[in-house]
Amino acid sequence: MNLFFEESGDFKAGSMMSQAGEAYQVELASGKRSKVKAKDVLLQFAAPDPVTLIEQARAAAADIDLEFLWEVAGQEEFGFAELGAEYFGHAPQPVEAASLIFALHTAPVYFYKKGRGRYKAAPEASLKAALAGIEKKKQQLLIQASYVEELKQHRLPEAMKPLALQLLFKPDKNTIEYKALAEACDALQMSASRLMLATGGIRSPKELHLAKFYFEHFPKGLGFPTITIPALPSDLPVADVQAFSIDDVTTTEIDDAISVVELGDGKLRVGIHIAAPALSIARGDAIDQLARARMSTVYMPGDKITMLPDDLVDTYTLGAGQARPAVSLYATLDTADWSVLNTETKIEAVPIASNLRHNDLDALVTEENLANDAGDYPHKAEIAQIWKWALVLEQGRMAKRESFGMKPEQTNRVDFNFYVEDDVVSIVRRKRGAPLDKMVAELMIFANSTWGKLMADHGIPGIYRAQGVAGGRGQGGWAGRMQVRMLTHAAPHQGLGVDQYAWSTSPLRRYTDLVNQWQIIACVQHGVTAPLVAPFKPKDADLFAIVSAFDAAYSAYNDFQTNMERYWCLRWLEQEQARQVDAVVLKDEILRLVEIPLVIRLPGMPQTARGAQVRLDILRWDEVDLSVEARILEVLGTVTDIGEEEVLEAEMDAELENALELAVDALPDEAVAASDDQEAVAGDSVDSSDSDKIQPQAE
Repeated sequence: MNLFFEESGDFKAGSMMSQAGEAYQVELASGKRSKVKAKDVLLQFAAPDPVTLIEQARAAAADIDLEFLWEVAGQEEFGFAELGAEYFGHAPQPVEAASLIFALHTAPVYFYKKGRGRYKAAPEASLKAALAGIEKKKQQLLIQASYVEELKQHRLPEAMKPLALQLLFKPDKNTIEYKALAEACDALQMSASRLMLATGGIRSPKELHLAKFYFEHFPKGLGFPTITIPALPSDLPVADVQAFSIDDVTTTEIDDAISVVELGDGKLRVGIHIAAPALSIARGDAIDQLARARMSTVYMPGDKITMLPDDLVDTYTLGAGQARPAVSLYATLDTADWSVLNTETKIEAVPIASNLRHNDLDALVTEENLANDAGDYPHKAEIAQIWKWALVLEQGRMAKRESFGMKPEQTNRVDFNFYVEDDVVSIVRRKRGAPLDKMVAELMIFANSTWGKLMADHGIPGIYRAQGVAGGRGQGGWAGRMQVRMLTHAAPHQGLGVDQYAWSTSPLRRYTDLVNQWQIIACVQHGVTAPLVAPFKPKDADLFAIVSAFDAAYSAYNDFQTNMERYWCLRWLEQEQARQVDAVVLKDEILRLVEIPLVIRLPGMPQTARGAQVRLDILRWDEVDLSVEARILEVLGTVTDIGEEEVLEAEMDAELENALELAVDALPDEAVAASDDQEAVAGDSVDSSDSDKIQPQAE
């Protein structure tokens, strides 16, 4: 006797060896023996043999007309034997009965299973809906297959063109477009981004990097909604100065300017004038919401995304030939020792005489020319005075640093400016600590420190940057490193050598500075009652939210700028046909090219002294994943113009170390770029988060 039975959702047949109560011992064709319960047995048959029955039943099941079978079944629950008698016109033979079971079991759209060997025909409406769904699925599979074939031929289907970015960066994995892309990528052994480049869905690696950033951080586009730009305040007193700014040639968001007035008797008044959009932007208004959504201007070589609408920037930027609203910090100095006799903050309209540019003056305003009163350039006398004060300010900060137990700053590092025009990149080396840089840096640090104290003295919160040693020996990780934090109360910034430091000098391009400017204006206008009227009161939870959001946005923008600078470094290699280049060893297997700020990791590189200059053979690079492959040709000697401090900083730069852990080849630039404020300084004190790496050089 043979048995046809159900086991684990499948149907099997075998020879009965024995029976014990409600269980059978069954031997399958494979020789395996199974214990089968009586309730699972659907058929007992003598012939044909189990293997033949299964084969013939499966073949016969394929010929059963499911639609006719569904019509025969009616709407009542039935057993397979009952339906078999109706369908075949006689009591079904073993093969017929088994074939019917196979047909019923494999057609869940037509028949619902109700128990062992029992079924119920699907309602007509449900059946039609299910069949329509099956047909739709078939058509989708055909369309998907056609998409796959087109993609494999490096053609992007028309239906996928509007979805290219979404498919790459935020796909709906249930769509046939995504499934087709994934299938084609598997077939071609290619990543989705590379296939999209190959098909023309993304035109170039540059657009790939830009699109990824825009899609994540500017999903609604880069433009601003139509808003009304508030008129300039008309009741401000006009300052009796002729101020000038010092910026890169591409800078349009001119936040700061300087003025110098001789007072006689060896006294001098230096004005630090900061554009004052906070006079026309109120907390919570439409413009504030736009600025808060972006948190900062985003810079990249050759382009930028402004924090504020262009019309508003044009209205408040400190452009030459006009008087513009400003928050001015005046410092009265004794030129005998350049000590600060007093300071005063005013809200006023400041006439701007000139917008000086580094590109025009760097070669003229040198330490040698300043020492010898040589050269001919605008505002020469004022610049000479500012230079002398800047040196004293720097010395004071160095003394404060030493009181914090830190070494003096090192300024022998090299910065790089990127200029892109018509996709042609120029990368210009520029030594940090040049006189114009130092002047602006020292005055902005002085202003940010002074205004930070002003807010603290008036008892109102602000957004401060504090730096000090976090952790200690024996704690592992980065314990003992200098850590930069953003706080809402005053605290020392040991790296800069100041007792407090509040970003306040770039309100056109940084939201923290705009917030601080509101608070500073409240101090100036209301004095001791400032805590009652300042936009942000002590312990305002919203201020903490701003700090958190700014940190996240600024970090993302910083990473993006780093990636785009690396991309343009790779484009420079192609543009200049640079195959053999010089590099300096920063740390272990980490090198940086001498001519451009491209950092390369060479696993397995022979041990070479830090600061050694080597000749590299660039083998290949990839503009998509930003990786570089190279090999050392020879060791040239020791670098003299890079500076030991830069080499040491590479070891201490947490950003670089983290990048090395996350990406072996695609490393960010180890150099910490300075802002137009030049607030950040080189050396072991400055964390990359404290430097204005998002710099206006790319405007």
